[in-house]
Amino acid sequence: MSIQRATEHLKKYGMEGRILEFSESSATVEMAAEAVGCEAARIAKTVSFVAGEDTILIVTAGDAKVDNAGYKRRFGTKAKMLPREEVAPRIGHDVGGVCPFGVNSGVVVYLDRSLQRFETVFPACGSSNSAIELTIPELEHCSGFADWVDVCKGWQDTDV
Repeated sequence: MSIQRATEHLKKYGMEGRILEFSESSATVEMAAEAVGCEAARIAKTVSFVAGEDTILIVTAGDAKVDNAGYKRRFGTKAKMLPREEVAPRIGHDVGGVCPFGVNSGVVVYLDRSLQRFETVFPACGSSNSAIELTIPELEHCSGFADWVDVCKGWQDTDV
């Protein structure tokens, strides 16, 4: 199971005991915000893309949307989300539980600057009913991220 992979990964950082599991689904930003009890913007959604042969994950704030022009400037190609049926085999987590923890070898993780306005955020933990609250430095540390990117829009005008 995907949550087990995320748990094993987070165990390396002593954070496995902080994983929250819910009786209800947290598969969407809105559902996760309801389950956690925070504003949707603080949900750290992980979006999966294919760039040539590469599989990349971009962790963004819940109120951010990937900007195609910004993505192309950063990655040199049009933003192309992974097809649903390829997510689990390429990432190691199913849709609804995709996170930057315990991903398949070769998957590159990026963090979007839309997250930097928060003290803590809530990424999923490999299942459609889990999350963990992390500070931004903790997210940097345990996500194994390659770089901060600025590829999202729609969040700058919010009052969060």
